[in-house]
Amino acid sequence: MKIKAAAKINLLLDILKKLDNGYHSLFMIMQSVSCFDEVEVNLTNSGKIIIDCGSAALKNDETNIAFKAARAFFDYTKIENRGLEIKIEKNIPLAAGLAGGSADGAAVIFALNRLFNAKLSDNQLRRIGVKVGADVPFSLLGGTALALNIGEILAPLPDIKKCFIVLAKPDEAVSTASAYADFDKAYNIRHPNNASMLEALADGDSDKAFTLVENVFEQVIDVHSRPYIKDIMRKFGCKAACMSGSGPTVFGIFETEEKADECASELKKTMKEVFVTTPTEKSIEVIED
Repeated sequence: MKIKAAAKINLLLDILKKLDNGYHSLFMIMQSVSCFDEVEVNLTNSGKIIIDCGSAALKNDETNIAFKAARAFFDYTKIENRGLEIKIEKNIPLAAGLAGGSADGAAVIFALNRLFNAKLSDNQLRRIGVKVGADVPFSLLGGTALALNIGEILAPLPDIKKCFIVLAKPDEAVSTASAYADFDKAYNIRHPNNASMLEALADGDSDKAFTLVENVFEQVIDVHSRPYIKDIMRKFGCKAACMSGSGPTVFGIFETEEKADECASELKKTMKEVFVTTPTEKSIEVIED
């Protein structure tokens, strides 16, 4: 089975508190966007899980999230793994705050459920997914959704209106673990207006929602080129500009494709990874069954 697996952005990200288990309780509005990895899953008789990412930047071993997803599926279902080959064509930027790894893991879980005719419910798939990564449950759902706690509690929301979303990933590294540690040490954190954002989206008022886009991590994570990227996006009339996840990718929301393309062209003068995307209604699309 071959699958297109979508990236995500956070229209809103807030950290509510640190949990006793060391994780953090989150309030997130997630949106899948049309930047896709392609994931091919083939059953073999090797008795092994073989990963081929075609990228020197990713390991093809048990640390790969696609490997973890396959193992989690077999552990949950008790289905015997007689052999599996997973090929991943990476298009979603790495370590970008766009859930590229989670998208791949979700695609593997989805594919294995179909290939083995396991007939797991969406909730069961998400229970497997959350054991692999916090963004995997959303990456199985896609569209526009509220995600709570560590990402395992999901509520679909009405689709946002048609728009064009520019993704700009700076050549900077951000440690997610360090980001949470810095948040825990920070004082006077200003939290997003979660209730108003949720109300706007529930009412189908995308224009109001775009005025409420915010990411609490921007107060504790220093991405040097973020102000520059936002300035360019605002210069071309974006409705919102914000960092996704723990960064470093910044996204801008535009009403017209023309303005999005103009902004992307300007950013490409100084940046390698810039994409013009649109919102998608789901995260997973089967290409070949």
